[in-house]
Amino acid sequence: MNTTSPLAATGPNADQIDYWNSDVGERWARFQDRLDGMLQPFSAAVLDVAGIEPGERILDIGCGCGATTFDAAAKTGASGRALGVDISAPMVARARARATELGSPAEFMLADAAAHDFGATAFDLLVSRFGIMFFAEPAAAFTHMKRALAPSGRVAFVCWRPMKENGWVSVPLFAALPHLPEQEPPVPGAPGPFAFADPERFRGVLKEAGYRDIAIDPFDTELTLGKGPDPVALALEQTLEIGPLSRALKDQPEEIRARTTDAVREALAKHEANGEIRLGGAVWLVSARA
Repeated sequence: MNTTSPLAATGPNADQIDYWNSDVGERWARFQDRLDGMLQPFSAAVLDVAGIEPGERILDIGCGCGATTFDAAAKTGASGRALGVDISAPMVARARARATELGSPAEFMLADAAAHDFGATAFDLLVSRFGIMFFAEPAAAFTHMKRALAPSGRVAFVCWRPMKENGWVSVPLFAALPHLPEQEPPVPGAPGPFAFADPERFRGVLKEAGYRDIAIDPFDTELTLGKGPDPVALALEQTLEIGPLSRALKDQPEEIRARTTDAVREALAKHEANGEIRLGGAVWLVSARA
């Protein structure tokens, strides 16, 4: 069994380290196959923006179970390097196990990218698929990570646009809200999936951290939440276990969970077509240079 000891929960990102090493990290590792399939269009898009060349050294920030790192390793080849870093021990363990299964040269490290010393000019590219929205002090984090870039180095990130533009989140969540206790409104810019929903805020963070030639462009696609003989059941299971709705349901009594589940099932079923549940996904594709 491939196991990885948790990272010490210290520094500004201690709360996130605790969170992603709880049962949340275990659930994300368990749903790895389905999530990778759902998010593949974004992996392809951000790596296209990155323009990886053979022999380049790549650091994948918030690599999760490694999907983007594996794709980057295939592009940089044997003469390059692809290192995935994440704070979640369950997901890093899954990534390392997959590297062995796949025979991939991709490497994985359990570390907080906002604090770990990767060495000066150690990488040509910083890349991330949804791994850069969780820093408590984002400008400081991006300043720190820039030290690991070569003078001509560059970055390529993908992050979520506002929740209302992302049907895969908003459809089930809005169906659930009437059945849940009143939720505290999210704090704009707080660490979480939609921390960089405002592109000008993200642009400001990168400028403060010393990046240049910043480009932030929209990208939209449809995501498959479930497919097969019972796509509604698959989409429902994933929605209740992963993401904002799973957090809202945490510690709720069974009667609330039951009513919420029924409402979400009904909402998802309205989007079934040709044996699939497909809902919109909307992101920013971000590139810049050191």
